[in-house]
Amino acid sequence: MRAQVVVVGGGPVGMLIAAELAGYGVDTVLLESRADVSEQPKATTLHARAVQTLARRGHLPGQGYPYTEGAAESPFHFAGLPGLVITAPAREPEPILKCPQAELERHFEGRARATGARILREHRVTGAVQEDGGVRVTADSPQGTTVCFAEYVVGADGSRSTVRDLAGIASDIHPATVSALMGAVTLAQPDELPKGWHRTERGWIVAKLDAEGRTHIRTLNCDGAHPDRQLPPTLEELRREVSWIAGRDIAMDEPCWLSRFSDFARLARTYRAGRIFLVGDAAHVHFPIGGQGLSTGVLDALNLGWKLALAVHGLADADLLDTYDLERRPVARRVIDQTQAQLALMRPGPELDALRRVFTGVLSADREHGYLGGLISAQDTVLPDRTGGSGGATGTFLRNAVLNTATGETDVIGLLRDGRPLLLLLGEEGSGHRETAREWEGILNVVRARPTAEVPYDALLVRPDGYIAWAPGDGRELTEALSAHFVKGVVPEPAVPEDAVSVGHP
Repeated sequence: MRAQVVVVGGGPVGMLIAAELAGYGVDTVLLESRADVSEQPKATTLHARAVQTLARRGHLPGQGYPYTEGAAESPFHFAGLPGLVITAPAREPEPILKCPQAELERHFEGRARATGARILREHRVTGAVQEDGGVRVTADSPQGTTVCFAEYVVGADGSRSTVRDLAGIASDIHPATVSALMGAVTLAQPDELPKGWHRTERGWIVAKLDAEGRTHIRTLNCDGAHPDRQLPPTLEELRREVSWIAGRDIAMDEPCWLSRFSDFARLARTYRAGRIFLVGDAAHVHFPIGGQGLSTGVLDALNLGWKLALAVHGLADADLLDTYDLERRPVARRVIDQTQAQLALMRPGPELDALRRVFTGVLSADREHGYLGGLISAQDTVLPDRTGGSGGATGTFLRNAVLNTATGETDVIGLLRDGRPLLLLLGEEGSGHRETAREWEGILNVVRARPTAEVPYDALLVRPDGYIAWAPGDGRELTEALSAHFVKGVVPEPAVPEDAVSVGHP
């Protein structure tokens, strides 16, 4: 079997990048070892920058996702302390999207299939060898051995990534120092463990009730790592741990989805080895506080997808694929650092009580400055400029401004939906840039709009993921920015699933 790209791993991140690639006309095969979507409760949170970027690419679940007329706020927490507020600018989706991981995975799989990706379940990858011009991937399936030759491989196969190991990519590792359990149970007396975060001198319990009347529980024990993290937990272990942390016996039965986790952290030392790339948990793992893992993986996929598609079509600058590691790996490093900082605040001990009280005030003051909110939501991300520009707007995220064009009113989200880089020309002063970019017009979506205070430039080059690739005054010419990203040519018409709907525009 041949393909242009093989994606290994069919979780939400793998399905998303398969949908992206297939939407760009890339012949994509996805290999997943599981027969079906796992219903085990996992991540449920998508933070603002992931939601905003999904909106620009048309991938948000549901029949559209309404934007807010004004700036929006969503309450959140930092290290279990209330008071953090995640904000989003006007005309963007709400800052936090709650969606079960299984539902998100099914949604992205549907989009991947609709745009032509081949999804092969019950295929467990056992080999990936780089050869001249591609990668030979071997997988075991109920029908026997499958061999697929592809130009590129994307490893989206989780924290125990086979692709990472086969590619020989080393990792920086932070060993586990705490133990934690999670699962859903029926409590004999549900009011003994009400919804919310419960801190005692022994650790933490987080509880919430589901529609079936079960209580979903997470525990945190900072006495040390479990001696065998791979050992499956039991109901008795969970009951004993919850009772010990709470300081009273809490009876429970009917367990399901029992599992354990810790603060074990891993960061791959590179996200690329030749023609093999890592995304999501295959590239980075951290303590799951703040619900940032899924969002970080989603942003990996949306960063790599358009670049890999251009490379497959022969339209990417030779170094464009290297920017994936340069842009995404530092973000994962920051996520690992700040989740470790949150865990430090969560550790028991009277010496930390004063620090937590002080930090409660910091969270309240952060409402105005938004430093921690930007850190958690990834809205503080500014991409490095590898071409030597002087900064300015380049590398920042373009907000969803209203734009008046010759065909009517639209917005940034609407103009990025076709997946092409956007050259936005504002007013007569911007029209001169059109001639400069003429040799790249087959790649670009060139749009003229009336000047607006929301976009204080006469021209902008915007990447498909919403980040600004060039703005006047950043220390280089438009031709330099275009040459640094693209080869002159024509991008194949992107495929749009039939269920695709507009988000935030007519």
